[in-house]
Amino acid sequence: LQYMSGFGNEHVSEDPRCPGALPEGQNNPQVCPYGLYAEQLSGSAFTCPRPTNKRSWLYRILPSVCHKPFKPLEEGHLTHDWNEIEPDPNQLRWKPFDIPKASQNKMDFVSGLHTLCGAGEPRGRNGIAVHIFVCNTSMIDRCLYNSDGDFLIVPQQGKLLITTEFGKMLVEPNEICVIQQGMRFSVEVFGETRGYILEVYGAHFELPDLGPIGANGLANPRDFLVPVAWYEDRQVPGGYTVISKYQGKLLAAQQDYSPYNVVAWHGNYTPYKYHLEKFMVINAVAFDHADPSIFTVLTAKTTRAGVALADFVIFPPRWGVANHTFRPPYYHRNCMSEFMGLIKGHYEAKEEGFQPGGSSLHSMMTPHGPDADCFEKASKAKLEPERVADGTMAFMFESSLSLAVTKWGLQTSNRLDKNYYKCWEPLKSHFNPKCK
Repeated sequence: LQYMSGFGNEHVSEDPRCPGALPEGQNNPQVCPYGLYAEQLSGSAFTCPRPTNKRSWLYRILPSVCHKPFKPLEEGHLTHDWNEIEPDPNQLRWKPFDIPKASQNKMDFVSGLHTLCGAGEPRGRNGIAVHIFVCNTSMIDRCLYNSDGDFLIVPQQGKLLITTEFGKMLVEPNEICVIQQGMRFSVEVFGETRGYILEVYGAHFELPDLGPIGANGLANPRDFLVPVAWYEDRQVPGGYTVISKYQGKLLAAQQDYSPYNVVAWHGNYTPYKYHLEKFMVINAVAFDHADPSIFTVLTAKTTRAGVALADFVIFPPRWGVANHTFRPPYYHRNCMSEFMGLIKGHYEAKEEGFQPGGSSLHSMMTPHGPDADCFEKASKAKLEPERVADGTMAFMFESSLSLAVTKWGLQTSNRLDKNYYKCWEPLKSHFNPKCK
């Protein structure tokens, strides 16, 4: 597979089987090369300022308008109903989510979507949702596109071969990909597969501002990869299913051809992927524990300066060198909601109980921090340079919204760790008014 590099770049690509497929000097000629149709995919309002204007032109064998009417499709455990169960502000942790065996229940990416928590409303174009996907079979003659927002996909087990209208991407654990609003895609898997999805309504992901860090650091734009054009001119007499996630529901339409018939394209509105090992870590090198903001890979902003609808944050391998400092994450209460997942390894603040493929949610203003064992070890540890999180990759979806947990998350999944709160029970008072 080949890729082009650069975050938000103006890319140009055409399938080498049809050289010259891109029109020269204009977007919409009277007759396109090779008899193709011109179609624009807009990711922003037409009148957005140039720095935020997102659109791509696709040159395809048939326009995507050629399909039968959409009809409701059973969405299983996909939802945006945040009122189906009473609010729960407790610290929540889930054991790794079960992946069904293909011999018992064939499940592809779409049928394997399970909503865990979220807030906001797609019709109002403001909100987020966190989904878990578990699947064991590839999508055959069907694709999905999200009319509600963007999907940030974090595979945890098994690699994904994702075919999009822009080309193909292979996304493996420790990589992420973003499929932006409206882009059609299918997922091929190679066995039992699991991962996490952060969905945002009403905003696109962008690189965070660097401020005093300067011109370089964190996730570098050149490390983001965009697929190159690839097409198939394939008829599907038995019917190809196009699924739309629209206003939180799934609806399906039939057509008799593959949607991956884009011979060439150009623009700045594309799917993309990123390898988390490329992240340039910034850290405290004198004393104290820096805010987790320094680990932000991507952010989806709100209209309030410095307040994110959602941040994607990672905790990669790094050096810890702070003096006179309790080095693990400190105890805190937060006006943000923090959902954490683990791709591999052991998270430094909770080495037991928090497992790859599992997750935790610390809701707005709910206290959290290291478990008792971590606190005792870190309080007595010899402070010398040490490698932190080697062989590990934990991440966080952080949001300014107050997230509600679904009934599937709290009950149906049967993966909620009801003993999570006990990891803090052994904490004891060390207070001695006679010892400063």
